[in-house]
Amino acid sequence: MGNQDHPLPTPSTRAGREGLAALLARPGRAVIALDFDGTLADIVPDPERSRAHPDVVPALSALAPQVAAVAVITGRPADTAVRYGGFAGVSGLDHLVVLGHYGAERWDAVTGAVHAPAPDPGVEAARAELPVVLEEAGAGEGAWIEEKGRAVAVHTRRAADPQGAFEALRAPLGSLAARHGLIVEPGRLVLELRPAGMDKGVALEEFVRETGAETVLYAGDDLGDLAAYAAVEKLRARGTGGLLVCSGSEVPELAERADLLLPGPAAVAALLRSLAGQLTPDSP
Repeated sequence: MGNQDHPLPTPSTRAGREGLAALLARPGRAVIALDFDGTLADIVPDPERSRAHPDVVPALSALAPQVAAVAVITGRPADTAVRYGGFAGVSGLDHLVVLGHYGAERWDAVTGAVHAPAPDPGVEAARAELPVVLEEAGAGEGAWIEEKGRAVAVHTRRAADPQGAFEALRAPLGSLAARHGLIVEPGRLVLELRPAGMDKGVALEEFVRETGAETVLYAGDDLGDLAAYAAVEKLRARGTGGLLVCSGSEVPELAERADLLLPGPAAVAALLRSLAGQLTPDSP
């Protein structure tokens, strides 16, 4: 008997409805996993100005104590996501985990510490070549390089023709990545060069296994979230409940596979708040 003041949207698929029902029935066995940019934070021209929507932290603070765990899984460095999210030292988020760099880094709220492996030398080598590669591709004027520590990203949102610049850079950045043993992760007007072997799907599966969760909700907005979607689908095939949420409809590959399509971070925060309301105070 949830709080009817917080109505929940209805998933469009049977699997999604079953996943939501399982989450509501046994929240203490559920993991809430969330992308950051585009899901908890609006996409902005300058990624350094990205911040979690103001409703996100209050919603997570209400929801997190009622579920097994909350994980933010992002391509950003873990400490950057923590700062931009405003997650540190918040009551109710004691056991929040941020899995940065697609799971290569981990920040635990309970300790406030980041655990990470040594940087990949290929990233530094590719970073040094990037200015020349961008200039040769004719994108030096409009492209913007974001330093991400264990990865480096090139944004074209500021270019005169953002999509044209994005397409023009795909092949040269692919060649640069291959020379240094990296992969290119495309996103919404961004191409990220990073080490292979870790993605959001791997990070999510490992976290679900660690927590022993019986249900997982995953919310994302971009191509990098497809691996997490695939992980949830694989878990569902094994009997784990799953709910796939898409924030925004700019990426059809994601939106078409979602059980629940929401218009953006404000609506994601509202979903989290609604879940918290449904689970208070009657759920086990």
